[in-house]
Amino acid sequence: MITFVKRPTLVYILFASMSHILVGGCVDGNKRYHASSNVQMETGKDWPVYGGSRSGNRYSPLIQITKENVGGLNVAWTYDARDRTVGRVASRPKSIQCQPIVKDGILYGTTPELQLFALRGDTGEELWRFKPTRDPREYNISAGRGIAYWENGDDRRILYTSGTYLYAIDVKTGRSIPDFGEEGRVDLHLGLDDGLNQDMSKVSINATSPGVIYNDIFIIGSSVSEKGDAAPGSIRAFDVLTGKLIWVFHTIPHPGEEGYDTWPKDAYKEHGGVNSWGGMSLDAERGMVFFGTGSPSSDFYGGNRKGKNLFANCVVALDAKTGELEWYFQTIRHDLWDRDLPCAPNLTTITVDGERRDVVVQAGKDGLIYVLDREKGTSIFPVEERKVPIGDGLPGEQPYPYQIFPLKPEPLSHQFFREDMITDLSPASHAYVQAMVDKYQIGNKFSLPSERGTLMFGYSGGAEWGGNATDLDGVLYQNANNEPWILEMEDVESRKKKMQSVQSGADIYKINCAMCHGNDKRGTSEFPSLVNIGDRLAVQDIESILESGMGRMPAFGHMSKKNRKAVTAFLMDWPTGMHPEKASGPNTRETEGNKEGPAFGYEPRYVPKVWKKLKDQNGYPGIKPPWGTLNAIDLNTGEYLWRVPLGEYPELMEKGIPITGTDSYGGPIVTASGLIFIAGTKDEKIRAFDKKTGRVVWEYQLPAGGFATPITYEVDNKQYVVIAAGGGRGQKPGGHYIAFALKD
Repeated sequence: MITFVKRPTLVYILFASMSHILVGGCVDGNKRYHASSNVQMETGKDWPVYGGSRSGNRYSPLIQITKENVGGLNVAWTYDARDRTVGRVASRPKSIQCQPIVKDGILYGTTPELQLFALRGDTGEELWRFKPTRDPREYNISAGRGIAYWENGDDRRILYTSGTYLYAIDVKTGRSIPDFGEEGRVDLHLGLDDGLNQDMSKVSINATSPGVIYNDIFIIGSSVSEKGDAAPGSIRAFDVLTGKLIWVFHTIPHPGEEGYDTWPKDAYKEHGGVNSWGGMSLDAERGMVFFGTGSPSSDFYGGNRKGKNLFANCVVALDAKTGELEWYFQTIRHDLWDRDLPCAPNLTTITVDGERRDVVVQAGKDGLIYVLDREKGTSIFPVEERKVPIGDGLPGEQPYPYQIFPLKPEPLSHQFFREDMITDLSPASHAYVQAMVDKYQIGNKFSLPSERGTLMFGYSGGAEWGGNATDLDGVLYQNANNEPWILEMEDVESRKKKMQSVQSGADIYKINCAMCHGNDKRGTSEFPSLVNIGDRLAVQDIESILESGMGRMPAFGHMSKKNRKAVTAFLMDWPTGMHPEKASGPNTRETEGNKEGPAFGYEPRYVPKVWKKLKDQNGYPGIKPPWGTLNAIDLNTGEYLWRVPLGEYPELMEKGIPITGTDSYGGPIVTASGLIFIAGTKDEKIRAFDKKTGRVVWEYQLPAGGFATPITYEVDNKQYVVIAAGGGRGQKPGGHYIAFALKD
């Protein structure tokens, strides 16, 4: 059954059986319109909003840089954003994922450690830098992908998050505004306890993507753990001036709310996740905010959350003023594969059967794209509901028997693994991967997680947090990843028994940590390196993170205090027998960190044992290329215009292997002059493509990976393109913003 809802009244329900085409939806009803802000927040000379505009189009009307002259781009200025300490500049392998904004010729962005800065957009000259005060519990911070700007007369401020706090900063001085929240900041735990009657002050929460501003209301999602200790993913709205909480939307419904019956009774009291971490878009004229949500906790096992689990894996529209639900569209029911909606929806207008339609375009990690009517939430193109496997899952699991499949556009990436996909880079590579493939379940997108193991697409695949761009012709430009993952599950009780039989920190690390960070502690493009972690974290910080979790990192509550100390010693590379409490020096500062762990959540019955990309013996993806693509899709018809590889491995090209593409993080922008600018690839280049053909017309080798989305703007009649070359993600560190322009 597919249900589209509109609060306060459910106006239309469409029943659809297997393979029936879904064309229904909900009628408009008594739509409320709100006045939009009088502040200019669309692209032009400036790039005033994350995504270019509140619609998230990543489109610029600038035309100075063209296909004919783009080859003349040169570096105009470089800004060193690395974080400064006394007497030196730190150079840590931390990524900058920020897409900066430009307002009135001033560029605002964040550093690797989420300090906020202001620069002259034409010279890169620093005007000020704001350094947040870190609480003892803030042992580390997540990525920051953008910031929000607001003004009313002479009152101009930036709202952005760093660690567990939302700050309001005066753009003239670079100082926090003291009457916002408490001394210029609001704790992101505020409102999480709404309707729960539980202490939520200890759960891990931050925000990787910026919120949106509707009049004087700041609306934001969150980034939380993906395991049983995950905080609720409630959407919250704050007063821009005071920081006071205005409204809360429960993404895991409470009693009496729409969707409550799609969960077990009182699931909201222990389940978390269902968070919007990829960002939001705003239709200011309609007064509607749009976002996608992620999966429920915990990833890969849902034995105690029978049902569809609304509003997980949904495109959601809310009344921006009140937080009331307008409509939803669920893309995955009872998610067991972590197929979040990873980026902000793109609001655009297309022509369908001769009629202009305002739409919401949402891309997913599984490579599917949904084109939905902006008022009703119904699909513009046909969607099928099909029966999927529900047997051979983990004990206690209750998979949902039907999933939906949009028929247009075609997927950006593979939907399931077949043996004819196995890499053919060399006979040795093929044989190496074939031996691994033989161990696992393959052949269906919805193959269930198991102890035997599954090969799946859709985690860190398809579209990612960088989002997409659309031009005025209704053409969508989207980069996509195309790599399979190996998932093996393990019974928690079995893991606990293993823990009882081991003593060394190395063995404990292998059981609990190596699946993400690797046996060599070097991490991957998905998970950070732990090499030399003592240069970044104190001993007590590491122990507290192990006990309580942080961001996507789960809590290891099953680990005894003794074992946590042993793992810490292993991570610090201390001699055998040396215990953290006996250490001295800069990594032993006292802290008031969390000693008891989160009060919210539960312990799942099954957790990942192996969770990694399928690679050959040389570290290349285990399938045939392309491994990363850039795509152009005509949203008016749902048809692809072109698809090209994005990124390259120089050493493979030297062997005569055609461009393979690489995975990419960060998204594209498109200009009125017909150019697409995008970085984000492992070869650490930024490129310009001809939007009509997909042909590369310019490229530049960055000093470090540009794992962010670029911007373009104009100051004094000169157009600039800026990218954050922050490095990280398994590549060398960076830490600079680089601006390009044509010579005078």
